[in-house]
Amino acid sequence: MNGFLPISKKDMEARGWEQLDFIFVSGDAYVDHPSFGPAILCRLLEKHGYKVGIIPQPDWHSTRDFNRLGKPRLGFLVSAGNMDSLLNKFTASRKVRHQDAYSPGGKAGFRPERATIVYCNRLRELYHDVPIIIGGIEASLRRLAHYDYWSNSVRRSILVDSQADLLIFGMGERALLEIAADLQQGVAVENIQDVQGTCYRVPNMDYVWDHLPLPSFDEVAHSKKKFAEAFKLEYLEQDPIRGRKLAQQNDEWCVVQNPPARPLTEAQMDEIYDLPYMRTWHPIYDKDGGVPAIQEVQFSLVSQRGCFGGCNFCAIISHEGRIIQRRSHESLIREAKILTQQKGFKGYIHDVGGPTANFRRTSCDGQLARGTCRGKPCLSPIPCKNLVVDHSDYIKLLRELRQLPGVKKVFIRSGVRFDYLMLAKDDFLEELCKYHISGQLKIAPEHVSDRVTRMMGKSNRKVYQAFAEHFRKMNERLGLKQYLVPYFMSSHPGSELSDAIELAEFIRDMGYHPQQVQDFIPTPGTLSTAMWYTGIDPLTGEKVYTAKSYEEKLMQRSLMQYWLPKNQAIVRKALRLAHREDLIGFDRKCLVRPEGAENKKKAGEAKGFPHKQKRNGGRKPAGTNKQKPREKRVRR
Repeated sequence: MNGFLPISKKDMEARGWEQLDFIFVSGDAYVDHPSFGPAILCRLLEKHGYKVGIIPQPDWHSTRDFNRLGKPRLGFLVSAGNMDSLLNKFTASRKVRHQDAYSPGGKAGFRPERATIVYCNRLRELYHDVPIIIGGIEASLRRLAHYDYWSNSVRRSILVDSQADLLIFGMGERALLEIAADLQQGVAVENIQDVQGTCYRVPNMDYVWDHLPLPSFDEVAHSKKKFAEAFKLEYLEQDPIRGRKLAQQNDEWCVVQNPPARPLTEAQMDEIYDLPYMRTWHPIYDKDGGVPAIQEVQFSLVSQRGCFGGCNFCAIISHEGRIIQRRSHESLIREAKILTQQKGFKGYIHDVGGPTANFRRTSCDGQLARGTCRGKPCLSPIPCKNLVVDHSDYIKLLRELRQLPGVKKVFIRSGVRFDYLMLAKDDFLEELCKYHISGQLKIAPEHVSDRVTRMMGKSNRKVYQAFAEHFRKMNERLGLKQYLVPYFMSSHPGSELSDAIELAEFIRDMGYHPQQVQDFIPTPGTLSTAMWYTGIDPLTGEKVYTAKSYEEKLMQRSLMQYWLPKNQAIVRKALRLAHREDLIGFDRKCLVRPEGAENKKKAGEAKGFPHKQKRNGGRKPAGTNKQKPREKRVRR
C-alpha cells in the first residue's frame, strides 16, 4: 500500500476493504495535494471515518472504467475537475487546446466535453439506485439555467441534465460532511433538502417553501431581459448569512438552491490543510512524466479563500464567496516545514496567498454576523467607507515564514490588489518589494478605459498609474531594479473599438510590450458573461455594447500587441474603422506604419522614424526582463 487513496480493487484489498462508502469520479488525473479539490474532499471523508476511492479520468466510451471499484455503499461523487471541461478544451475563439495541465504528461483528450453530465449518465447505466452527488467548478457555476458560450445557447441546470440527485456548489467540505452523515444515518437522498451550499430537484414550486422564485428556464431561454432578471436575483443572494433560497423551473424539474455554505472557521481551515496528503501525483503517471499542474503549486501555500475584490468577469463570488476564510499561522508554518523536507525543494516557497494574496481578513468587521451587503461592492470601483485596510497579519505571517530554517525566499505570485494596497497605511509595499518579488511583479489592471473598468468592477486608470509611480519610487528608495508586468483583457463587455485603441495608446506611452494578452471568455456564472450574452447590465438595466464578431474580437486583441508583424494589417483596419488614421504613419505616436512600409527602412529613417525605436525615452520598458550584461571583449 503506497499511501494514496485506492484507485483499483487491488488497492482496496491491500487495505482489507470489500466495499467503499464513497467513490469519487474525477475529470482530472489523481494528484494527492491540497490544491486539488478531489484530494481535499476524499481525505476529509477519510478522516471522518469513511472508506473512499477515486476513479480518475475514466474512459467514458463504455461503463467498464466506472465499475472499476464496484458499487459504493453510500454514493458516487462526480466532478469534471479543477476547470470547466469546455474551458479546459477550447480557447476563446473556440479552437481546441492541445494541452491539459491536469492530465498525465500534459496531453489533451483524457476527459469528455461536459464531463459531469457524461460521467453521471454512465453511472446511471450501471447503478440506478445509488445516490450521485455532483460538484466542482463545472457543476457549481452551471447550477441554474445558464448561458453556454460554446454552444451559444441557454442551457438547463446541470443537475437536470446530469440526472444527479444533489449538487454541491462552492467549496464543498461543510456540505459534503453533512450529506455523508445523513446518508450514513439512512436518510434517503431525495429527502436531503436542508443542507446549505446544495441544490436539489422537486417536481415544481408547490414542493418548496420560503423561497424566491426565479424566471423559468423557458423564460430565460427565450428572453434576454428575463435572463438578466434571473441572474440579478441569483447574484444578489450569494451570501451564506442573509441569502435566500431560490427556485427555478427547468422543464420537468424545479431546481432549488439553498443559501451558500457558511464560511469555514480558522480551525476548520486548518483541519483541511493538515490532512495527510502525499503532495504529488499518483505513481501510475510516472511513465508519462507526471501531471504538469502540480508544478505551480507544489511548493506554495494556500493561506485563505474568498475574495471581496468584485471583478465582474471572475467566478469567485459565485464559487468561493466574498467572505475571507483564513488559516492560522501555526497551520501554515507546519505546512511550510513539510515543504522544506520535500524532494526538489530548493529553499523557495513559490507563493503564499489565495484568490487575492493580500486579502487576509474580511473587508469589514460586521460580515460574519450580518453577511455581505446586498448589491454593494466592497472595493471597486469605489471603496466602501466601511472597508478595513490592514496588512498587519499578512506581514507578520510572511516574516515568520522567512525565518524558517531551510527557507531562502518567500515569493508572492497570486494576485495582489494594488488598489487595496494603495489605501493601506502600513509597510506592506516595502515588505513586498524588499523580500517577496524578484525582478517583476505581476498585476492585473485589465484595462484603462473608465467605461470598461466600470463594467469590469475594477479600479480606474488613475489608481493604476498612481500605484505604478508608488512602486517605482519604492524600488528607487530601496536601490532595486524591479518592474511591473500588467495583464490586460480585450473584448470585455463595454469595450468598443475606441476603448481598445485607448488601451493600445496607453501601452505605447508606458513602454509596455505585453507578451500575454487575454481575450474575454464568457464562462458560466459571472456577471460579465450575463452582460455579454444579454447586452444588459443585470444590476442596473443599462445597455452594454459587446464585441461578438470574430473580426472585431481579433481587432481588439491585436491592438494590445500592435507592434507584432502578424498584427499590422488588422490593426490598420481597426484604426481606419475607428477613424484614427492619425495613428498610422511614421511619427512616434503612431502604432503602425502604412501598408508596404514594413520593409522600407530607408524611407522610415528619412522621415525621422528609426527602424528600431527607442520607446519610453530610451529607458528600459516597465515589465520587461532585465537586460543582459554585455559580453566582455577578449583581446586576441
